Amino acid sequence: MNTLAANKPPADVNYTFSDAELAALMPYGEARWHEEGEVLTVQGERGGDCLVTLSGETHIFIDDMDGPVRLGWMERGQFAGDIGVLTGQAALARTIMGKAGEVLHIPFAAFQRLLVENSALSDVFVRTLSARRAFALAREGYSVIVIGSALDRSVFALRDFLTRHGLPHAWLDPDTNSLAAPIMEAKGLTRDDLPAVVLSASRVMVQPTVSALAEYFGSDLLPDGAAADVIVVGAGPAGLAAAVYAASEGLTVVTLDAEAPGGQAGTSSKIENYLGFPMGVSGRELADRAAIQAQKFGVRLAAPVKACALERLESGCYCVSTADGRKLEARAVVIASGAQYQRLPVGEAEAYEGRGLYYGASPLEAQLCAGADVAIVGAGNSAGQGAVFLARTARHVHVLYRRADIRETMSEYLVRRLEEQPNITLHPATEISGLAGTADGAQGRLHALEVTTPAGKAQIEAGFVFLFIGAAPFTDWLPAGLARDAKGFVKTGPQIEPRELVRGGWALDRMPSAYETSLERVYAVGDVRSASVKRVASAVGEGSVVVSAIHAALAEFGRPE
Repeated sequence: MNTLAANKPPADVNYTFSDAELAALMPYGEARWHEEGEVLTVQGERGGDCLVTLSGETHIFIDDMDGPVRLGWMERGQFAGDIGVLTGQAALARTIMGKAGEVLHIPFAAFQRLLVENSALSDVFVRTLSARRAFALAREGYSVIVIGSALDRSVFALRDFLTRHGLPHAWLDPDTNSLAAPIMEAKGLTRDDLPAVVLSASRVMVQPTVSALAEYFGSDLLPDGAAADVIVVGAGPAGLAAAVYAASEGLTVVTLDAEAPGGQAGTSSKIENYLGFPMGVSGRELADRAAIQAQKFGVRLAAPVKACALERLESGCYCVSTADGRKLEARAVVIASGAQYQRLPVGEAEAYEGRGLYYGASPLEAQLCAGADVAIVGAGNSAGQGAVFLARTARHVHVLYRRADIRETMSEYLVRRLEEQPNITLHPATEISGLAGTADGAQGRLHALEVTTPAGKAQIEAGFVFLFIGAAPFTDWLPAGLARDAKGFVKTGPQIEPRELVRGGWALDRMPSAYETSLERVYAVGDVRSASVKRVASAVGEGSVVVSAIHAALAEFGRPE
């Protein structure tokens, strides 16, 4: 790929196949002649072909805030697209034949097969396509523009979706950004139309839902009635690990997540104690890499898709129902639905959610609270990571926790970071008892926290609060007979009592394997599992180890007639 000098892309966004590599690619596709000016890919197109230039030139354009922009062009041996080529999601740019020539079209299904069958070519595609998406996220021009107020929770929800799915976009607040007005005028938008999302030169969504954006970008391409060997519910570290290992060992896999790949770990600003990353890695980067790895092996990953029921069919297979009415079938199910941060037990908390009160702390939230006083509530590693991260941009960070000693629940290296950071204050044995601010109307916002301390009642000035308190398992969608502990976490293996097996309908003459639940061939891994260690590394370990038990159980079960 040849690029304009102003873009200054990293070297790994470019790759030119040799004649020998092109020969290896040819059986997967069809060579077609295209005249100059012919459109090969349009923005928003899903599941398009992988395009490899054989002669002539293919040019890459986006429509950003300044109008059409040519990003670069492809010559012989070079290929177009970014990670959407691998995932089947919407194209973020359009491809036009700049000079007449021949292009190798590799259909999406054939491209998926190529990734599995040819390791060398697979590495080239995955590395280059991933680098291009990273470059798109880092550059200043964007083809997707969100217009809306910072205090509008629907704006936050839209931006959160785009951010967590790795979709590059710009955000313009009409109250503070002078670029918003001319774009709104050009698109015929008024204040009453906001929030709005500009998707291309010809496509604007007015007050879209997250589901509408997900449909446009193709983050959920799973049809009703889809079947697989394994359905993994939850795409956090445990679920993604199970998906990667199961698919790499030849099983067909469908993975669902109610929000986006990454789970709670995906909101972590920096994980420094994960093996193999001496400089640390953000939860978002780790999740993105794992999701790409899973899809490279053929995993069908759909999000946001919420599982709402699990039932056993007469065939012995299982049916997972989704909130939008789809029914999916599998011979085995992995429950990796994780846990969520608990809501703040203060009556007016809901009124501030998404406009001052947040769960987790990512770059999206850090952008909102730059230069402000903020509060972190919690004493676990995630809270510590969030505090250190926000301290880079916030004026001051208050860390509130109920325990007398934060070292009981937080790693020592993080405690030292908190103690050494001059704009972080620790508040032990402190709880929020109330919120002060303007809760009514679209412009309502938080101003201060009412807290209870060992010295009595007090008030902390803070316009933003980030919650990392406790964890409640996502298990409401599971059948009532599935064995759980007193807190609702799923029991597995030796934790399950004989009477719980009887109640769950266990019919085999063997006991459940280590991660198997009281339903045969249904497994629980990661944070949702009772007595699990709430760490990313242990979740990945459980997700990978469970696959050997799945193979053994499926061999025992066979395939239903």
